[in-house]
Amino acid sequence: MTGDEALPPGTQQIDAGAARRQRRRLAASEQAPWLHQEVAARMLDRLPVIRLQPTAVLQSRPSTGGGDEGLRQHYPQATQLWLEPEDDVRALLAQRLRRGFMQSVMDRLRGSAPPELVAEPPPGAAQLAWSNMELHAEADKPALVRRWHAGLAVEGCLMFSCLGPDSFIELRPIYAREGWGMPAPDWVDMHDLGDLLVHAGFADPVMDQEHLRLTWGSPADLLRDLRALGGNLAPDRMRGLRTKGWRERLMRALESLRGPDGRLSLSIELVYGHAFKPQPKVKVAATTEVSLDQMRAMVRGAGKH
Repeated sequence: MTGDEALPPGTQQIDAGAARRQRRRLAASEQAPWLHQEVAARMLDRLPVIRLQPTAVLQSRPSTGGGDEGLRQHYPQATQLWLEPEDDVRALLAQRLRRGFMQSVMDRLRGSAPPELVAEPPPGAAQLAWSNMELHAEADKPALVRRWHAGLAVEGCLMFSCLGPDSFIELRPIYAREGWGMPAPDWVDMHDLGDLLVHAGFADPVMDQEHLRLTWGSPADLLRDLRALGGNLAPDRMRGLRTKGWRERLMRALESLRGPDGRLSLSIELVYGHAFKPQPKVKVAATTEVSLDQMRAMVRGAGKH
């Protein structure tokens, strides 16, 4: 692709190898990162605006998100499908499910079945697709969004969240001044993400954003919490092993984040979105072929109006 050609919506430079390693680390943990759990709670608070009672929920990369328990509480009778396309990460999730076997038995006794782990979403199987804090760290965003679309039934709903462009912006001048490359990729803004949804076949995307200011008492606390989120996915980040001297230099540089209240602070921009999978459109031509499944879907849709 040349510089004169238009890039697809949602295009972003992400180190795909680093993203895979990050997903493995997160899947090996019993809990999603602290920030992801907080965002999952905020997404769950938004669920009442979606007037669906799904029989199946597609959770995209649940090791990242941390919303499984809340989704089960909202939809106790729904089948939970855990979508994880990568074999090694899926194996880690399978181990987690085996470790939680007795809890799964108790869930079944209460009417909640254990999740089904899938590499690809069964076509049209779910009425709700859920992705929490995943999309910003995906190298091939169009492919991921197409997976969501394929797994949704007609008139099913997608809900997702991810980081926006203002996340960690205070680190950029520090890293530029020290010659350390980029501290994070250039996150995609919500308008381009909305275009990405439409490009993949979704309808009526609604996008929203929220800004958080997180504070810490010391550089060590800040670094500990950032490390728990996974790592730097920027392709032009500084490479190589870090020395003790580099860490000390970083700790001193982070002191510039200290505000009038005496605490270090960083900005987080959260992007929320939801959209629906519309009835399929049939292209009109001199001769138009319509499959029986398409015809049934259109007839069902017409009968609801």
